[in-house]
Parts: sequence; structure tokens; C-alpha cells
Amino acid sequence: MKKIILENEDATNKLGLKLAESIKNCNSKNIEIHLHGDLGAGKTFISRSIITNSGWDGMVKSPTYTLCEEYELNKIIFLHIDLYRSDDIEDIDLLDIDRETEKKKVVVIEWPEKLKTKRAPDMEVFLKHKSKKREVSVKIHSKELQKTLNL
Repeated sequence: MKKIILENEDATNKLGLKLAESIKNCNSKNIEIHLHGDLGAGKTFISRSIITNSGWDGMVKSPTYTLCEEYELNKIIFLHIDLYRSDDIEDIDLLDIDRETEKKKVVVIEWPEKLKTKRAPDMEVFLKHKSKKREVSVKIHSKELQKTLNL
């Protein structure tokens, strides 16, 4: 697991671009990404960066209150989930994130530690505050994603 220091928002966006390119180039039909970090560490920012750098040209909203926001692109559908305010196992079941889709499905979960049942992510991103910077570690569990990600 490689640690990266991100100096500013531009550097964080560049990481999001690399992750988006890796997702687009990966042959897997379903990809799940877990984002870990304290409140304000940048989980939603990196989610926005991945989704916009994948081709979404609209606003990417924080799903803090809605639990899930969906973004459908030409070949990819993103399910951006925030479990910060959820303590109910049924919340994740209601989202039907394991449904089949014609497109590549990318599930991005903020606060995955709140899941009552463990899921196997393809990628985990750990974000920490480091004075005015961010320390990020990326752990890849999928061999397919590993082939496409160059950090």
C-alpha cells in the first residue's frame, strides 16, 4: 500500500483522475471502492473527482442525507453512497447496490465501517489530515484494477 501526500485540491483531483482512468480501463463489470477517513478528510471530494473525471458533467452532490446518488454515463453507472448518518442494515439493502446492470457498475462507499455485513471492496482509499495537506493510501484488492492503476 503506497502512501501519497496531496499538497492541495489540485493534487487530490489528479489522484481522482488516475483512479477514474483505472476504472474506465479495467475489464471488471462491477467495481466497489471503500473510502475511509475522518469527517472532512476528503472522501466526498475524491468521489466527486472520480465521477467527474469519468465523464459526468453535472453536479456531484454529497449523499449524506440521501444515502445514495446515482450517476449514469454512457458506459458506467456510479452509485455514490454515504453511510455517515445510517445505522440501519436495511438502508444498504434498500439501495439494491448488487443489482445487475447493462453498464459497468462502480459502487463508491463512504464510511464503509458502518456496514453491518462485510463487503469485499476492489479498492480501498484511506485519507488522513496532515496539517494543510492530505495523506492518502490506496489498497487494491482486485487483480484487474491492479493492472490498470499506476500510482
